[in-house]
Amino acid sequence: MTERLTGAPRAEALAGLAGWSEVDGRDAIAKSFRFRDFNEAFGFMARVALYAERADHHPEWFNVYNRVEITLSTHDAGGVSEKDIA
Repeated sequence: MTERLTGAPRAEALAGLAGWSEVDGRDAIAKSFRFRDFNEAFGFMARVALYAERADHHPEWFNVYNRVEITLSTHDAGGVSEKDIA
């Protein structure tokens, strides 16, 4: 089972993630991406979906036109883990 990141290892891991922020009220990280248009946004989502399926670690996400918001948390670990940082 994957372990939840806490303390110094968590702080170090999150410090290296440009543009990602901790989600208020839950143990998760999130980032918003903007693209030129819907096709670019959808292409990005398709590429992420292929990677997520191979890694067996799936994001929570939301898409409107050229914007994609992604939230990551490892449910079986109860929060942010190495799977979310990789």
